[in-house]
Formats: sequence, structure tokens, C-alpha cells
Amino acid sequence: MKILVVDDFENNRLLLEKTLNEAGYEELILASSAYEAFEILKLDDTATEVDIDLIIMDILMPGLDGIEACSHIKEKEHLRDVPIIMITTKNETGLLHEAFRAGAVDFIVKPFNKVELLARVNSVLTLKKEMDRRKAREKELIEVTRKLEEANQKLQEQTSIDGLTGIANRWAFEQYYENEWKRCMREANSLSLIMADIDVFKAFNDNYGHLAGDECLRQIATVLQQSLKRPGDLAARYGGEEFVIVLPGTDQAGAQIVAEELRKKVEEKNILHEFSPVGDRVTISLGVASGVPHAGLERDVLISRADEAMYCAKQEGRNQVKVYRDGTK
Repeated sequence: MKILVVDDFENNRLLLEKTLNEAGYEELILASSAYEAFEILKLDDTATEVDIDLIIMDILMPGLDGIEACSHIKEKEHLRDVPIIMITTKNETGLLHEAFRAGAVDFIVKPFNKVELLARVNSVLTLKKEMDRRKAREKELIEVTRKLEEANQKLQEQTSIDGLTGIANRWAFEQYYENEWKRCMREANSLSLIMADIDVFKAFNDNYGHLAGDECLRQIATVLQQSLKRPGDLAARYGGEEFVIVLPGTDQAGAQIVAEELRKKVEEKNILHEFSPVGDRVTISLGVASGVPHAGLERDVLISRADEAMYCAKQEGRNQVKVYRDGTK
């Protein structure tokens, strides 16, 4: 344990050094003033870790007394846990109240009683060791907690992201959709869904192979996600070659515009599909459903309506957007 002794009288410093050395405390630093102690402690250098376990400091010193010095030290966050024992004489004991208010933890009366001195030093250092152990355990706990949070975040991302396309998966969509449904219900705001399906994808897969099919899914997912303008909009893989887009705070007219933009962007991607009756490129069919969530409306109704509208788009020739309107498309 490293001890800093601060006393303007050399004889006192040497006596303390000798007594503490004989008791087995060999790492001692001596300072003749508060200012010299501040330099040793690197008072204003918060980036440097101070390797001092105990300060023994005289109350009365020229220039800056021990009480003021103690107060300055305790103001520094990086020095706050370093215990300070004050050295006083019997006729100075009235100053101890001020010393304790400044942050001192104990005192020694001079002339020193060796047994009392060592008992007080040992007691304070024992407490310091326990504090250091607790701080180390707290630091370890904070680090473990941080790592657990990172692991949980990664796990959540893994369970929320579709492994093939890299966008949100169906589980993530359902969680997000439920939250946005409740939020829009509270705010009496519109909520829109777009269901999108790759046209004649089975023929694409059968003729170009599953690797090409997987790459096609990835490219379509990227187009859908990158085409959304607002942070609150979500594109997710719903299953197979089907995707879903959540548009909070968007009415039917706005959702229809977004859907048409998505359709165009996919077509402009120019992914070759020679086996499609629609054309020689990969296209998508989209269904739009919108509404203002309320207590009398089932949460899944927008999903079924958007799906129904999408089915209608496929039935009527594919590569188009259909909107669900009060039971009719």
C-alpha cells in the first residue's frame, strides 16, 4: 500500500517514515507542503490514475493548511476515494470538526503514540482495501452487464433479421406492426400496409436455380428497404417471395403512391426473367390496405385486406398495385 505523508516539519515526516517502515509499510512518499502534495497527486490531471492508498497530512501548514488541502483533494472525482488522516496536536483538536467536514476520515494526535498510529493507519487501509475490492467488483459487474447487453442486442438482431435477405423477418414485422397499431390507435392516426409478392417466382427458381432465386430475393429486399423514405417505415420478409411494408401515419392515398414507387423501382432493377408472362424482367404485385386503428377493428384486418388486394393484382395481370377499398379493390 502506498502512503503519502504531508508535513512541513522534516522531523515529523522522518518519524512517521521510520515508524511506518518498521511496521512493514515501505512505499512512502514525503511532501513538505500541500502544493507539493498536489503535484504528487496530479490534482488536475483526471486522465492519470493516482496510485496512492492513504494520505497522512498535518492540519497546520504554512501557505495552505491541511483542511483547505483536504477540501481541494476531495473536490476531485479521481481522488475522492483516497482516505485522509489528519495530524493534529491536543490544542488543535477543535479544528477536527472542520477537517471531517472537508473529507478527512480519521486523525492522529502528536506527539505520536506508535500503537495508536499504526492501529489507525491499519484500520483505514483495511477499509480502503475493501472499498477497492468493491469498486473492482462493481467494475467487473458493469463490464459483464455491458457484454450481456451487447449479446442480447446481437441475439435480438439475429432473431429480428431475415437470414437470407438481411431485412426484418416476420417476427420483427409482427412486433413492430402491433406496436404501431397501438400507437396509431392512441393518436387516432392512419396506418397502412403494403403486401408485395414477386411475380411467377417459382418459374424463376425452377429455371435459374435456387442460388439465383436467393440472390433475386436479396435484391428485391434491398430495393424495397432502400426505397422507403422515412425512418418509421419498415420493410420485412413475410415469407417465401412475399414482403410486407408498414407505413405508420400514412393514409390510403399516400400508401398507394409508395406502392407504385416500389413497383417501378423493382421493374427498373432489370433482373432478367425470361420465363415470366409479364415481361422479360422480375416484377412484383402489390396490395394496399389502410385504416385508422380503433377498438372495434381487429388488428389483423389490414393484413388480410392488403393480402386480398395483392391477390387481386396478381389475378388481374400482375406487375400492378391494387388498393382495398371497403370490401372492393
